[in-house]
Amino acid sequence: MKRFLIPFVAFMLGSAFIASFYIGILTWAQGWDYASSQLMRDRWYVLPIIVGFGVQAALYTILRFRLFIPITSTGHAGSMIGASGGTSATAMVACCIHHVTDVLPILGLSAAASFLTRYQRPFMLVGLAMNLIGIGVMLFVLYRERQKLQPVPETI
Repeated sequence: MKRFLIPFVAFMLGSAFIASFYIGILTWAQGWDYASSQLMRDRWYVLPIIVGFGVQAALYTILRFRLFIPITSTGHAGSMIGASGGTSATAMVACCIHHVTDVLPILGLSAAASFLTRYQRPFMLVGLAMNLIGIGVMLFVLYRERQKLQPVPETI
């Protein structure tokens, strides 16, 4: 039971965290009405990033707690998990960095604000791509470790 419950809870918590982070930034910058309208406008980019982050959280718990592989067979998965965690964090930053444009003109950085606003969609697409890469890395680790468990056929 815990083999399925722990990843599910990690998925829900990871998705809720990243969605709260996104909505929190938007609400802080412009208010709730703006946040909800932006979420609806960008839903085709934001929702896959939120789900992707949740999937990465679930896969990470599977690898971290060794739920589907024996304890002795994880190998060097830790460094790959760290790399994937970095990609998911970068994906969220890439997703939300364009909302800093609301504050940047106040700080005298209007050129940076213009750049971030102009390339908002590419930032979100890069964030989504990084999420997919992180998921792919973790699935590869799981596949590789599961292959180690398969019996090797004897050659005569």
